[in-house]
Amino acid sequence: MNALSATPHFTPAAYSPVGSEVYSGLTAFPKRLSPWLFYDERGSELFEQITELPEYYLTRIERSILSDHADAIISAAARCERLAVIELGAGTATKTGLLLAAVVRRQKTVAYYPIDVSETPLAQAKHRLESEIPGVSVTPRVADYTNGMGHTETRGERRLVLYIGSSIGNFEPADALRILRDIREPLKPGDKLLLGVDMVKDQRPLLAAYNDAAQVTAAFNLNVLVRINRELGANFEMQHFQHRAIWNEKSSRIEMHLESLVAQRVLISALDLEIGFQPGETIHTENSYKFHDEDVIEMLERAGFHLFDHWTDARDWFGEYLATAW
Repeated sequence: MNALSATPHFTPAAYSPVGSEVYSGLTAFPKRLSPWLFYDERGSELFEQITELPEYYLTRIERSILSDHADAIISAAARCERLAVIELGAGTATKTGLLLAAVVRRQKTVAYYPIDVSETPLAQAKHRLESEIPGVSVTPRVADYTNGMGHTETRGERRLVLYIGSSIGNFEPADALRILRDIREPLKPGDKLLLGVDMVKDQRPLLAAYNDAAQVTAAFNLNVLVRINRELGANFEMQHFQHRAIWNEKSSRIEMHLESLVAQRVLISALDLEIGFQPGETIHTENSYKFHDEDVIEMLERAGFHLFDHWTDARDWFGEYLATAW
């Protein structure tokens, strides 16, 4: 058999972003799927529900930090200049209004550029923020910021990039560094980044946050299979998989998996692909890395930023790091 005849045949769907990710991830060993697949319209809705759960401390603590320190954060970011605000993975921007209100208090108006892969939450954010905070002008952009932030056109203001919610923790360390370098690339020296990260702590609240009693996180995790069924004509049966979240002490991360409960074969018709699963075999769907202070500072420095200031809660469970592009 020559090399040409051994080349696999790929359907057109295999070249789409979803198809390519599903094909490469489910034919890998061990099986994996990228967490960006979570965020179809239903996944975005489920994530918003997660942020309101009693076990999910991250959003609650970060909102408290921003509420307590919004004016100080904006004062440090702006110095004596006007600010424009860009947010990566903005979603419905429920916490961002605290910072935008602080900008408006300082300079009367602000241009806000939220970026997200899902159009619906961006539309909701635009309507809510412009109606609730006079002086805010919202220009949303539907895009995957992990492929580069792009050169967002502002009006000459100093730029403040928000990358909050500990989203950086969803990426492997090398990918997280690449993303931060991509964020840095279009910025001018003196532009700022506000990076929100979840800190290392006792594993009990960590595990509870990803194994909530209402099983909303389980539904969020399983929804990725629902999406593959819908978009690629697969026949995943939800009752044959279960959500698992574990703490990996060595890697300092929560891992989310979808575990096969039975021996089964799944057909993904749009990819002309059949995938086998053994009982107990998992699809690794997400990591959520937790950080020490020195890890964050080193990562920022390697990406082309200098730490300017940072804020945390009383227990040091979550941190907001303001860094300057140099």
